[in-house]
Amino acid sequence: MEDNQSETRDNQATPEHVNFENRIDLKPLQDHVEKIKTEIGKIIVGQNDMIELLIISILSNGHTLIEGVPGVAKTVTAKLLAKTLNVDFSRIQFTPDLMPSDILGTSIFNVKTNDFEYKKGPIFSNIILIDEINRAPAKTQAALFEVMAERQITIDNNKFIMEAPFLVFATQNPIEQEGTYRLPEAQLDRFLFKIDVDYPSLEDEVQILVDNHKREDKLDYSTINAVLNAADITKYQSLIKQILVEDHLLHYIASIVNNTRANANLYLGASPRASIAILNAAKANAAINGRDFVTPDDIKRCTKAVLKHRLVLTPEREMEAFTVEKVIDQILETIEIPR
Repeated sequence: MEDNQSETRDNQATPEHVNFENRIDLKPLQDHVEKIKTEIGKIIVGQNDMIELLIISILSNGHTLIEGVPGVAKTVTAKLLAKTLNVDFSRIQFTPDLMPSDILGTSIFNVKTNDFEYKKGPIFSNIILIDEINRAPAKTQAALFEVMAERQITIDNNKFIMEAPFLVFATQNPIEQEGTYRLPEAQLDRFLFKIDVDYPSLEDEVQILVDNHKREDKLDYSTINAVLNAADITKYQSLIKQILVEDHLLHYIASIVNNTRANANLYLGASPRASIAILNAAKANAAINGRDFVTPDDIKRCTKAVLKHRLVLTPEREMEAFTVEKVIDQILETIEIPR
């Protein structure tokens, strides 16, 4: 009799069919993400990882550095993504002679009013595409520090708050180094992600040729439809913040970043900004996969893109042709995954 009662209690405690429902309705977000991918897919073949990470960066309200050799659709993809968003878009071509005022704007004397008035630069937009960001010198790079970190500009003792959303997508070529400048660590740390864009596979390249032949070597951006507006983006960014993260996963993130600071292979580890970046990106990754809670896989999915531009190898490791990616892989293998 007692055994039967015990068995009954066990059956009640662990029912065969349990339906777990999200606290947050993520279906509209998922639908919009798929629509964005579909719109970009009208022109771009493959590059799924880059596109998904760019979408995650938007939802995480983070800037992204896109690195790849010429011709792998870095700039085109960023432009197409901006076209799917019904917000202001601005493109800035960085060159060695570019001045801070060319980005931020400058005060101009108005003869009619007999006073100076501020003329805003191209940075005053929602989505900023900076092409070849490493071609501008340090003083021009420094002009981006405040606006990327604080989303504001201070000029002539006047503070200008950037309208939300404000996101910077920047491209650079890792091969051609003549006439380029290494980005300061302080600026690199302001990018949520660094996305490495590789060559397409053979199958994808065949499809690229087929599509190019059909459209007679023309890119028609008018076929791309806007999916989200500024209010939608702000709403989804707020929704991402509500994604559940267990305490043991917060400790997991902190352990990963802390390991970079004591790692014998690294001269420079990651800052607390990197920890926050992993957290926010993991939340966004969980959301676009239909979950209102973060898993270790979400964290591992985003960790490399968050860390690889923030870490600096020791000179000895650089001479041995070691890579930051290998160090990150070792760290992820070393730290126990929470269950």
